[in-house]
Amino acid sequence: MKLLLLEDDQILSETLEHFLTRAGYEVDVALSMEEAEDLTFDNKYDLYLLDINLPEGSGLELLEALRYADDTTPVIFITALTDMDSIAQSFKLGALDYIKKPFDPEELLIRLKSKFKNDILYIDDIEFDQEAELLRKNGEIINIGNVQYKIFTTLLKHKGNLVKKETLYECLDHTSDTALRVAITKIKQRLGIDIINIRAKGYMIEKV
Repeated sequence: MKLLLLEDDQILSETLEHFLTRAGYEVDVALSMEEAEDLTFDNKYDLYLLDINLPEGSGLELLEALRYADDTTPVIFITALTDMDSIAQSFKLGALDYIKKPFDPEELLIRLKSKFKNDILYIDDIEFDQEAELLRKNGEIINIGNVQYKIFTTLLKHKGNLVKKETLYECLDHTSDTALRVAITKIKQRLGIDIINIRAKGYMIEKV
């Protein structure tokens, strides 16, 4: 999932960015409403994490503007406020949830996992819908051979980690180093992605 975090407290924003990135989320950070507005204009996000109380206004105002512009991206609010009017307004604008400061980052992660099933994996302009077992490039469904599909999805599920050759051999119809190299080459050419060969050990797709 790709998240936009709006939090003016730089230490907290860096802490949350680090924590969420380690948990496998892609995170853009905005320290102001203006910066957040620019990011929402230039990018598509799966979720907004918005602080309510900001020096130049309110995250509620930002969400109201986004909804007016037909942006239906789900939102979880981060707030130090406890007044019921603000909380009620956040839900009226369509917020999924709110989390009260101070909080343990693990609590935020639990809430995210409870709200979303992270069934789609991404690399560059490729997405793998694990539930539907579909590959898409720039939103268009693409078909690759069964062997290539098994190898690619295995590598993608372990993105950032070495996948041993012995594991990838199980994806092949006929096990050999040559067959594996040919399949990897076809995947790279077909999908336009980089797959790293760790000599004599295996292959990996790097985390960006």
